[in-house]
Amino acid sequence: MLKQITKMKISLHNKKALIGGSSRGIGRAIAQQLAASGASVTVMARSGDQLRSLISNLPTDNGQQHQYLAVDYSDFDTYKKSIVTYFKTNTVDILVNNTQGPSAGSALDKNIDDYQQAFDLLFKTVVFTTEQALEGMISQKYGRIINIASVSVKEPLSYLALSNSIRAAVVTWSKTLASDIGKYNITANCTLTGYFNTDRLKELNGAKAKSLGIPLTEVENQMLAHVPVGRFGDPTEYGHLVTFLASEYASFITGSNIPIDGGMLKSL
Repeated sequence: MLKQITKMKISLHNKKALIGGSSRGIGRAIAQQLAASGASVTVMARSGDQLRSLISNLPTDNGQQHQYLAVDYSDFDTYKKSIVTYFKTNTVDILVNNTQGPSAGSALDKNIDDYQQAFDLLFKTVVFTTEQALEGMISQKYGRIINIASVSVKEPLSYLALSNSIRAAVVTWSKTLASDIGKYNITANCTLTGYFNTDRLKELNGAKAKSLGIPLTEVENQMLAHVPVGRFGDPTEYGHLVTFLASEYASFITGSNIPIDGGMLKSL
C-alpha cells in the first residue's frame, strides 16, 4: 500500500547544526537557511566579529539557540583543540564541512609543502571534525554529514591544482564513510560546487585577470560561457540544497556527489 502523499515542508525544529566556513559566502547562506528552517546553528570560521554579527540576525522563532566558534583551519593543531573542546559539551545532528579554499595555481606552481598544507586544511579538518561529531550521531541514531566539495573533483580546473587533488580525497573518503554509517541512520553526501557569486570567486577571478593582463569582466564572461544557465549561482540556492540534504526527505540519499553548477559539468 502506498503511503499517503503529504505536502513537503522542511522543518529542522530541535535539530542542531555545525557549519564550517560560515562567516561569508556559501557557508553563511547555508547557516541562514538552516536557521530559517528551525535549526539551532553553530557557525564556525576565523572572524569572530563576522560570526557574532551573523548569529545576532538569525531567526529564533522556534526557540533556537545559536552560537559561534572562532577557528583557524590553517592551523590544524589549534583547530583540533577547539573542536575537541566544542564537542565536550555539544552534540550535533547536522554537520556541514566547509573550509576556505587553498591558494590557486597550477601543478607546476606547487611543491610538496603546498600539498601538505592543503591536505591539513581540506582533508584533515573534515575527517577530524566528523570523527568528533559521529559519537553523538551514532548514539542518537541520526545524523546528516554534508561535505562541501567542487566540480573540479570530476573535471579538474588547471589553476586549482591543490583543490582538485585534496577535495577528490574528501569525496572518496565520504563515499567510504557512507557505507559504514548507514546502519546508524546517518547519511554522508558531497555537494560539488560550480561558480557562485562569492568573495572567493571574485578573489580568484581578480588574480586571474591580473596574471593574464585582461579585464575582470573578460574573465567572468569566459567562465559564464561554460555555464548553460548563463549566470553565477546565488549562495541562497546553495542553502536550499543543503537544507534539503539535512532534512528527513533526504534519508535515502547517501554516498552521493551532487553537482550544483548550473549545468557546467559535461561528464555524467
